[in-house]
Amino acid sequence: MSLAGSASATDGAFQDIPVIDLSCATSPNDSERKALAHQIRDACMNVGFFYVKNHGISPECIDNVLNVIKEYFGLPVEEKMKLYHGNVGNFIGYSPVLDGNAEPGNSGDMREGFSIVWEELEPNVNAMAGANTWPKRPERFREAMLTYYHAAIAVGKMLFPFFALSLDLPEEYFDDKTRNSAARMNAGHYQPQTGPVDDPVVGIGAHTDFQCFTILWQQPGIQALQVLNSEKKWIDATPIEGMLVINIGDQFARWTNNVFKSTVHRVVNRNDVDRYSIPLFFGSDDDVIIEPIATCVSAERPARYEPVIAGEYVNQCLKTLFY
Repeated sequence: MSLAGSASATDGAFQDIPVIDLSCATSPNDSERKALAHQIRDACMNVGFFYVKNHGISPECIDNVLNVIKEYFGLPVEEKMKLYHGNVGNFIGYSPVLDGNAEPGNSGDMREGFSIVWEELEPNVNAMAGANTWPKRPERFREAMLTYYHAAIAVGKMLFPFFALSLDLPEEYFDDKTRNSAARMNAGHYQPQTGPVDDPVVGIGAHTDFQCFTILWQQPGIQALQVLNSEKKWIDATPIEGMLVINIGDQFARWTNNVFKSTVHRVVNRNDVDRYSIPLFFGSDDDVIIEPIATCVSAERPARYEPVIAGEYVNQCLKTLFY
């Protein structure tokens, strides 16, 4: 069955989120790599979300970044607002509670965040270095954030060849389209909520992500992320110690003509404790034209999307989210 045909056969009525082991991701064995690509393909077509274990990010790296973001978000709002993204520009810096609104009709998202884009750990390494603006406190904020950022980037670079294989494409298909990927990371803080489940103010309202895929670390022991299946049932994406969550975004849905699902999800923190998470939104290079890939188009499944320029598309989505 073709990709287009097999996509039509999936109903999206999942009840749980699959776990995929990346321990053989660097294996020279073709059969092992193809088997891993097949697991990723099934998850992307049926769910749009999957957990990954043995991803290569150390517990120490995660602990360090969690410690600094807890300290940062504990600072007075007046201090954090000195780096308000509306003043800094390029949607980087601090976003306060209720600043964004992911779900039209809601009253805002009950979260605050701090966003960064590509920057080397060592300053002045390349032209992109210094693109971010950093708070004065905590002292190790920049170091911990960038160490985690580059570790998560490595995970994303490792995944792209398997996404290609899963689409019946050469492993290197995305290489020339992701040389300077638009990878945006956001450390997030969610205050606890006590209102009704359908309160129009939630952590993040129902939405889809708009880049290729998201690499999410979420705090263990605090259930908040939910994923919507085709039966309109919210499925908990329960945090699992040592694992990351990967979810497909709108760019990949457009690229794959909806063979890969960009699944609606939301965050509702009703745990009586603060919750922290770190999503890294991984996209293509800004100048790449996103249009349905040939292997995902057929007479029965014609192209569903007009071509868009990746950077322009993401920028418009960010404007819609915040303005």
